[in-house]
Amino acid sequence: MDQVDKVIEQWRVARPDLDVTTMGPIGRLSRATKHMHTVAEQTFASHGLNMAGFDVLSALRRSGPPYSLSAGDLLASMMITSGTMTNRIDQLEKSGLVLRTADPDDARKAIVCLTTEGLERIEQAIVDHVVTQRELLTGLTAREIVQLDGLLRKLTKSLGV
Repeated sequence: MDQVDKVIEQWRVARPDLDVTTMGPIGRLSRATKHMHTVAEQTFASHGLNMAGFDVLSALRRSGPPYSLSAGDLLASMMITSGTMTNRIDQLEKSGLVLRTADPDDARKAIVCLTTEGLERIEQAIVDHVVTQRELLTGLTAREIVQLDGLLRKLTKSLGV
């Protein structure tokens, strides 16, 4: 019996008229997510990054050579406000991990690209991030991971996220 089971049992006693079966998966997803974020942040911190910086660097890395995207493309891929994106880029630029230049086709737009140091940092960080993710799921078999992924895909699709 875990903490979520205890909460559910308390609600079953306090309000036997309610069907609280959905509290189990929601409570466990919430607890797991918080823990996974904490562990991921520790991995990122070991590379001098936080989750926000990692997200930007990994979007640039995934874009392929020359590892650059317009600020607008970065913004669209992360679903954050333009002010938040500007702040993230500013911090990464101060750290020497990205360089912002004017778009040669439209000087009003900025192009953000990985510096050599930024590319090296994300190459190291992604390896450790994948190891961390694998360690977080060691309690599941390979088959269970595939099943969980399918169920979570179905859930996120039904939620529109």
